[in-house]
Amino acid sequence: MERGLPRHLDADDFARLSKRVVRKLDLLLLPFLCLLFLLNSLDKSNVGNAESGHFTEDLGLPKSALNVSVAWFFAVFVSCQPIGAYFGRKYGMARYVPAVMSLWGVCTALHIAVQSQTQLVALRVLIAALESGFYPTTVSYLSLWYTRYEFGKRLAFFYGQAALAGCFGGLLSWAVFSYFPHEDPTPHVAAARWRSWEVLFLIEGCLTILVAFVGFFWLPHSANTAWFLTTDERFVAEERIPDIQERRASNVSESRPSLTLEDEEADYLLPGAEITRPSPRRASHASVTPVTADSGVSREDIFSAIADWKVWYLLFCNILSAIPATAFAVFLPLVIKGIAGRDDLGPAAINLLVIPPFLAGAVILWIFTWWSDKHRIRLIPILYGLGILLGGLAATVALPTHAYKLRYFALTVLLSGSFVASPLTVTWLSNNIPEPGKRAIVLGINGWGNLAGVISSMLFAPKYANDGYIVPFYVTLVCVLTAFVGYLAFRALIVAENGRRTRIVAEWNDEEVRHEAMFGDSAVEEKGFWAFFTRICRLNNLREWLGVDRLRRGDEKLTFLYSL
Repeated sequence: MERGLPRHLDADDFARLSKRVVRKLDLLLLPFLCLLFLLNSLDKSNVGNAESGHFTEDLGLPKSALNVSVAWFFAVFVSCQPIGAYFGRKYGMARYVPAVMSLWGVCTALHIAVQSQTQLVALRVLIAALESGFYPTTVSYLSLWYTRYEFGKRLAFFYGQAALAGCFGGLLSWAVFSYFPHEDPTPHVAAARWRSWEVLFLIEGCLTILVAFVGFFWLPHSANTAWFLTTDERFVAEERIPDIQERRASNVSESRPSLTLEDEEADYLLPGAEITRPSPRRASHASVTPVTADSGVSREDIFSAIADWKVWYLLFCNILSAIPATAFAVFLPLVIKGIAGRDDLGPAAINLLVIPPFLAGAVILWIFTWWSDKHRIRLIPILYGLGILLGGLAATVALPTHAYKLRYFALTVLLSGSFVASPLTVTWLSNNIPEPGKRAIVLGINGWGNLAGVISSMLFAPKYANDGYIVPFYVTLVCVLTAFVGYLAFRALIVAENGRRTRIVAEWNDEEVRHEAMFGDSAVEEKGFWAFFTRICRLNNLREWLGVDRLRRGDEKLTFLYSL
C-alpha cells in the first residue's frame, strides 16, 4: 500500500480516480464557471453594444456620457479588486459569487430605468463594486482544483469567455437590433414600446440572475462537499493538489537530486521535504481545512502579497498590455463603425462585424495556453502573444484610413493577440504562489490591471472617431511595446533569482535544506539587493508593528524555484 493512501486504494487506483476527477471537473465545474464569467463579461461590456443601438441618443445624453460611465466603472472596479478578493476568500466562492452576481444582474436590468447621466454613472459604479471580487475569487477557486500544468488550459477556457462574450454579445445584439429596429421601436410589442437596447439589458440581466441562483446549489465549498464526486474521488481530489514531493520518500537522499524546471513538481531543491505542510510551531489555517477549501486568509497572506515586488512589476506590465482587450471589450462596435467608412451600416450589421475579431482572439488564446501547458512555460507565450498584438497595432496605424477592409483585418489580428498576456500572467502567479490565501490577495491586486479600462475610456473618446481612432491606436502601440520589454526583463530577473537561490542552498547541508523547506526560518539571512530592499522599505519593522512573523512561506522560501 502506498504511503498516505487508504487500504482499499493503491497507486493505480489513485491514478485512475485522478483522471476521473479531472474529467468530472472539466464537464461539470469548469463549464459552469465559464458560464459565470461569460455573463460577467457581458454585463461589464454591454453598454458598448447598447450604444451602437442609440442608447445615449434615446436618453438625450451627450455621447461622452458613455466614456464617463466607463471611466467611473473601471476606476471603482479597480479600486475594489483587492477588497473584493479578500471578501471572496473570506466568505468562500460558493456563497460570495452567486450573491453578488444576483445583485449585479438586477442592476443590469435596471438600465432600462436610466434617465440621466448621473443615474447611468451610479448604476455602473454599483455594478463595478459588485463585480470587483468576481475574477480573482473565481480564478483562485479554480486553481484549487487543478494541478499546475492542468491549470493553464482550463484558465484559457475560463478567460476565453471574455472574448466569447464579445462574440455572443455581438450576436445577441444583432438578433435584438434586427428584431427591434431603431427606426420603429414598437414593431412587435406595441403597448410596451420597448427599445432595442432595453430588451438587450433585460435579457442579459435576467439571465445573470437565473444562473446566479443555480450557482448557490451547483458550486461546492471544497472537494469534501462536491455533489458530483464519490467518497474516494473526494479523497483523491484533495490529495492530488499538494506538490508530489510530499508523497515521495520522506527521508533525505544521500545525494541531493539536481533540479530541473521541466519537472512539474521540481519547484523545490529538496523533493523529500514536507514543504507545504505548516510548521508544528505555528499551525496555519491550512492545517485544519481541506486543500480545496474556498475560504481562509491570514495577516501573513496579506502582508506577503503586498510586500512582493513581483506582484507590482507584473501589475504594471499587465495594465499596459491589457489596454487593447479592455478597450475593445466595450468600444469595438464603435471603433468598427469609425473605421468602416460607411454611414449606412446599421446597429445590427456593426454588431455582426464584432464577432470575427473576438472569435480570433479566443482561438489564439486557446492555442497559446495549450502550448504553454504542453511545454510548461508561461512567459515566452506571453511575449509571442504581445508580438501578434504589436503586429496588428502597427498595421492598423500604418494602413491608410481609406483602406477599410485591410484595417478591419489588421484589427482582427490585433484582437488575436490581445487576450494572451493577462490570463498567462495570472497562470504564472497562480503556479508560483503555493499559499491559497496569498494567491487570492495577489490575484486581487493583479486585478488592478483593469486600470487599462480607465485609460482606454479616455483614449477611445468620440472626438477621435472621425479619423478612425488613429491617435488612440498610436498611444496603445507605445504602451504594448513597453509591456513587451517589461515582460522580457521580468523573465531575466526570475532566471537571475533562481540562480541566486540555487547558489545559496548549494552551500547548505541536508539538514539546513530540510529546515528551510519545512519551516522557512533558516539561520541563513538574505544578502545582497533583497536584504538592502528590505532595510530600505523597513519591512521587518512593519512586520513587528502588524504582528506578522518573519517565517518565509511558499515562494519566499529559498528552497523554492520559480517556473518560467
